[in-house]
Formats: sequence, C-alpha cells, structure tokens
Amino acid sequence: MSDVSIADRVDWLNAPGLQALLAALSAEGHEARIAGGAVRNALLGAAVSDVDIATTTTPDETERRAQAAGFRTVPTGKEHGTITVIVDGRGYEVTTLRADVETNGRHARVVFGTDWQQDAERRDFTINALYATATGEVIDLVGGLADLESRTLRFIGDAEQRIREDYLRILRFFRFFAWYGGGRPDADGLRACVRLKDGLAGLSAERVWSELRKLLAAPDPSRALLWMRQSGVLTAILPESEKWGIDAIHGLVAAERDLGWTPDPMLRLEAILPPDEARMAILSKRLRLSNADAARLATWAMTSPISDKTGDAAFQKMIYRGDVQGIEDWLRLALASSRTRADQDMAALTEAGGYSRLLRLLGEWQRPVFPVKGGDLVSLGAAQDRRLGETLKALEDEWVDGGFQLERDALLARAAQLMG
Repeated sequence: MSDVSIADRVDWLNAPGLQALLAALSAEGHEARIAGGAVRNALLGAAVSDVDIATTTTPDETERRAQAAGFRTVPTGKEHGTITVIVDGRGYEVTTLRADVETNGRHARVVFGTDWQQDAERRDFTINALYATATGEVIDLVGGLADLESRTLRFIGDAEQRIREDYLRILRFFRFFAWYGGGRPDADGLRACVRLKDGLAGLSAERVWSELRKLLAAPDPSRALLWMRQSGVLTAILPESEKWGIDAIHGLVAAERDLGWTPDPMLRLEAILPPDEARMAILSKRLRLSNADAARLATWAMTSPISDKTGDAAFQKMIYRGDVQGIEDWLRLALASSRTRADQDMAALTEAGGYSRLLRLLGEWQRPVFPVKGGDLVSLGAAQDRRLGETLKALEDEWVDGGFQLERDALLARAAQLMG
C-alpha cells in the first residue's frame, strides 16, 4: 500500500451504493478494489467514465453477494470472470482476479485466483495496473505511480511477451501514449511494437478501428501518429496514409485549440488521408466503418476544391447542390492548412480569412425549400411521365441560379411556358 490516496480527489468513491458493493465483496476474508483506468484518471484529475472493480470472489460468488446486497447482476463476461453489477442505475464491471495460462495473440485462457500481484502483472501497462481500496488508498504493485508521475507509458514486464499475448496492445501502446505519455515513447516498448507489427494483420477490423478512433480522439494525437509512422505501424493499419503524410494533423489540432472546435476523430482521420473516393471506399470496407462514417469519408473525398474567393451566391448554390458535411470537412481542413502557412506567407493569411468567411456562411445557412412540387405541374395539365420530372428539374435549376429568389407564382408561370 502506498501513501497516495484518491479519497479527496473524487466524489464517486463515496457513493453509498458503491461502498455497499465493495463491502459485500470484501466480507469473509475476500477483498475488492477499484482497478485500472478509474484510479489512473483520478490521480491525473481527468474525467472518469467507468469504474471497474477487481475482486477475489469467483464470478458465481460475486453474483450471489451482489444479489444478496440488493443489486441486479448481468453476466456480461462471466466466462472471463466479469459480472456487471447495477447499482443505483450505474453499471460496475466486477472481475475476478485472473492469471493467463494460454494466449494466442488475440485471446487468452485464464484461471481465476486471489493473487493481486499476479493479477497486476497480467495487465498491459504499469499505469493501468493501479488499485484503490474502498477508503481510497492506492496500491501499486508494478511501479505505475512513478510512471504516471513521469508520464511514461511502459509495458509490465517483457514488452514482447505482453504484445504476443494480444497484438492489439501495439495500438494500445500508441493510444495510451497519445493520451497520457510525455516526451519520447518507452524505447523497449517501441522496439517491441516495431518487431511484432506484422501481428496486427491477425486482428479484427473492429478492434483496429476502435483503437485508432480512440487514439484520434486524444487532445493531441500528433506525437503518437508521428511515432506510428516512423515505426511502420501506421502504414500497417492505414496503408492509404503511407505516401500522403501526417503533417496536416498539427495544423488541425492548432485550429481546434484556437478556434474552439470540438476534436473530431473523423476529421482528423481525413487530415492524414488522400481525398480519393476509391481508396476511401476500400478503407471503409477494410475497417468495417459504420454506414455514416463511410458516407462521410466518401462525400469529403468527392468534394471539389473550393476557392477561398468564392462569392456568397455561388457558395449558397454549392451548398444546396452538394453535401454539407463534406463541404464543412473540406473547408475546415483547408482553413487549418492555410493558418499553418500564414506565419510565413501573407497570401495564406488572406486565404485563411476567405475560408473563415465561408465556414461562417455555412454555419448560418438554412436550406431553402423549393416551392413547387410535381402535383402543382399536374394541376397545370402536365402528364405524369418523365417530362414532368424534367420540367420540375429545369424549374429548380432556374430557381437556384436566380439565388432562390423566384416565388411560387412566378415559377408556376414559367412552368406553363416550359410545358408550351
């Protein structure tokens, strides 16, 4: 036990329901502790979204004790030792102490136990293997406190062995470095990632994209991406970025900070990819992106270059005919790029002002509603055939070209002319 405590750093530890659960699991010679990320983030003063619990009770005993204390349980991962306990509407994942007995790079066969040292040593990084008692005292069995203080992300034990147990730990190394690391990555860990990066090919697309997305959501993922590029890991999981470069990410992060933009993992992904529709389709299929994410990549890639000197009327037509999200993504990346160059190029400063103006117009724009429908033309005597659609499209084109100013009566009069 250390002389460090999280008791005066967080409110959630003193929640009566959580304390009751910890007490129930710690009775009769057993013990339960807060484990992992909740302890790490509490010590860093960062937000804590999930509170996980490690316990010496078996999964069956965890269920029995939690239910006896009046809590509902869900066997979310019982075969791996995890029971979710619902306390006051909040779910706590309670996992029995474990030791790996067989690993294959993706899955591990475990045995349950009561040895806290063994449980800590099977985890990935020292900063993720911290425990806290019900009263808040932090227990550090692998040197995590010192690494947390120095912002060092370090594998527990032998880095290669940890990675061979689960190759996803290569991506987790860079993801946690992006969030919590400082300076250069741990040399042993980096070398192990380089040597074993071919193991990434055996991972599921969903796991790879999940880790990459979490990395891209870090306050500033640029250093992690740089080391991923230099180590060959980025090319292994994102070959589309290989000849494109990641320099744009620096300007985008700066723009987010200076302009108050919410960090957007998808926009950051676009910043390191070529705007090529075919390649984005391949990427989306390979990583099994959601339909919404795949469509966003596609519309961004299809967006034609936009001049910073585009006039208001022309831009409104562009928005009406194009995809708003794709245009917004293109403009944000263009603005970030021009801001980066503005330090040494006055023309880029003017360009940045133009893109800022267009983004402001986009934010204020409300899509106008075309005031004529097919039924209106039928009322004028139009036959319900392909010429109806052609006439309707011609009317809409004139309405758009006129800056959306033509009113319904004028459009109907024009329709009568077109129908002869």
